[in-house]
Amino acid sequence: MDATVRMPSGVRLRFATDSRRVGVGFLATNMVAPPRARRPVVFNLETAERLERTESTAGNVIRMSPDAPGGFELVRGEADTVVFDGLAPGVKTCEVWLPHNAFVELRTLVVEDGASVGPVPSDARPRWVHYGSSISHCMEADEPAMTWPAVAARGAGVALQNLGFGGQCHLDQFVARTIRDLDDVDVVTIKTGINIVNMDSMRERVFTPALHGFIDTIRERRPDVPLMVISPIFCPSAETRPGPTIPNERGKFVTVDGFEPYRGGSLSLVRIREIIADVVDARCAAGDLNLHYHDGLTLFGADDAPDLPDDLHPNPAGYRRMGERFAPVLAGLLDP
Repeated sequence: MDATVRMPSGVRLRFATDSRRVGVGFLATNMVAPPRARRPVVFNLETAERLERTESTAGNVIRMSPDAPGGFELVRGEADTVVFDGLAPGVKTCEVWLPHNAFVELRTLVVEDGASVGPVPSDARPRWVHYGSSISHCMEADEPAMTWPAVAARGAGVALQNLGFGGQCHLDQFVARTIRDLDDVDVVTIKTGINIVNMDSMRERVFTPALHGFIDTIRERRPDVPLMVISPIFCPSAETRPGPTIPNERGKFVTVDGFEPYRGGSLSLVRIREIIADVVDARCAAGDLNLHYHDGLTLFGADDAPDLPDDLHPNPAGYRRMGERFAPVLAGLLDP
């Protein structure tokens, strides 16, 4: 997980200033898998009045080797500064969304000469902690404030802490303990299952108690916080076939054939959704009335497939639609 946890998906700098000009000096590092081109590094600035974006093409590049798994070349680049101009006069709360698809070394905060910079009052918004995979990390999104968790958080009026990690979400207990031990959490969501199929990393015998154990750990300190488990979105090759999945020559993710005699207990997405729903139903019947299930197909289903260019990850429009669809669900979890 070392690489993905260095990419600050959902992380913001939040401060108050009377400056009409705000910027950030930084050194960014992108990972690039040829033949794909290097993408710009995008920052967003969110204030009460507006949401803006600016981008940079400076910084380091980690160029992955398509012929040698794990191999790479580091191409060093220069630091850069991005600036947002023309902000409203007077003291205002600024949130600078850091890039979601790059490593970011922060160096300076830029404001006008003589401007004040200070902490903001405690955030009155409810705090939402979300755990997920690359489809929650959203490296394919165009800008950090337009990942689907960011769109949903803005629509529901909550403060996001995104624990979406590309290639991950295998119900690791250290993540469960992290969520359990956070302060001031108002709602928790877990979107799991896709990478368990993609890597064929669990069979049914292991996935069911792993999900129970993850929820158990959170419930040790947070027995009553609203907690929702979200099943995987649509992925055509893995709906009824078990993984693992790999990209083919056209860049589409497909399931791997073979070893059928040894596939007992292997998981497809259809079966993953059934198991998640059964786990939630059983725990609700046992008295956990603040535990909920949400079908991922309602966020992104077969009808949305045109916005699934690699048959696994949504494109920017697909992510925005997911966030818009989840916002009222999230708001409902916080409704007494």
